[in-house]
Amino acid sequence: MRTVIVTGASRGIGKAIARAFAINGYNTLINYNKSVDSALEFIEDLKKEGLSVEGFKADVSNKNEADAMINYCIDKFGSIDVLINNAGIAQTKLFIDLTETDWDNMIRVNLNSVFYCTQPVIKHMLKKKRGKIINISSIWGIVGASCEVHYSAVKAGIIGFTKALSKELGPSNIQVNCIAPGIIQTDMIKDLDEKEIEELKNATPLLRLGTADDIAECALFLASNKADFITGQVISPNGGFVI
Repeated sequence: MRTVIVTGASRGIGKAIARAFAINGYNTLINYNKSVDSALEFIEDLKKEGLSVEGFKADVSNKNEADAMINYCIDKFGSIDVLINNAGIAQTKLFIDLTETDWDNMIRVNLNSVFYCTQPVIKHMLKKKRGKIINISSIWGIVGASCEVHYSAVKAGIIGFTKALSKELGPSNIQVNCIAPGIIQTDMIKDLDEKEIEELKNATPLLRLGTADDIAECALFLASNKADFITGQVISPNGGFVI
């Protein structure tokens, strides 16, 4: 039985990914931090379905907590076959108004966490000469977003991280890929009004917004042996919003 860690899995895209992997027979470690009640309820629901899941509360932007999570996963399941770096925050703000704290938080949560989780996981994957790292970026990491300069910068950083690490780990049969979602119906767009949502739909050739399940299906594919010859790639499920 293969094992996956999904960071930031208490809601939104991370939750959908965790559910999809659990349903498809993976041992699934569900990482959460602030959304404790919803995470525990989610984990309990999956366990009631007879699925192999465990939860672990950790701020993955903290190296010690990330290390503790990975050690727990190894102790509990014996291996880590897939790591999905999904944990992240978003913020809309004029660049001129960004504070040093805004900037540092964005880098710490969205980018440092990828480093802190990936490095120790790779040590385990190298022993087996196989593994999958899947990083969640954004279309804004590809094309940039007005009033989201810091967010776009870290998401672009995740893309660069993916491409460079894939070259380094390719000879060890470890695939590193990136998913760059388009506009997805999650809490991240909860502040948009109906008119703004319609405008986004109309700007998407498929005339709909994406769902968290759309991203989960992409992650499942990249984690499977069907994607063994795919590495260093940025796959962007965005309905044609960015082409």
